[in-house]
Amino acid sequence: MQDAQTLDLHAVGHLYRGHHQWLVRWLRRRLGCPHHADDLAHDTFARVLTRREALYLQPGEGGGRALLSTIAHGLMVDHLRRAALERAFAEALTMLPEPLAPSAEERLMLFETLLEVDRLLDGLPVKVRQALLLSQVDGLPYAQIAAELGVSLSSVQQYMTRAFSACYAARQHMELQ
Repeated sequence: MQDAQTLDLHAVGHLYRGHHQWLVRWLRRRLGCPHHADDLAHDTFARVLTRREALYLQPGEGGGRALLSTIAHGLMVDHLRRAALERAFAEALTMLPEPLAPSAEERLMLFETLLEVDRLLDGLPVKVRQALLLSQVDGLPYAQIAAELGVSLSSVQQYMTRAFSACYAARQHMELQ
């Protein structure tokens, strides 16, 4: 049995020639849209090419398809999540009175910020995320959050410390870009 091989440029080319059409069909079945499937297949191979750490591929057809479907699945989840967020954002904007409606530039900036907040929240453990949202969106005091989540007050304090630390780190990261 052969050992797993590291993907170099030649191996990626072979992977592309051997599996690109399969990947596009796989994505089309899941997304129902040939344009999005083509885009995500392209993004999948771009991700393979730009990967900083070495990728290893088991010999045979299954290894290539497993690698590509894993990467493509993550990209597809991100795509569907972004699309749902875009729909919710557009719906919220339609409920604003005309004088308060943001300009196209403001909408773009707001949506990019919303995406960053979504990424941040998605990276937090469930209880930390719930505590942050109950505090900052619903305005609940820590004692009420503790009751709502069925945890101690000190747990809520720890969750909030963790959440605020993550927010601070995200802000620092954004300022460095």
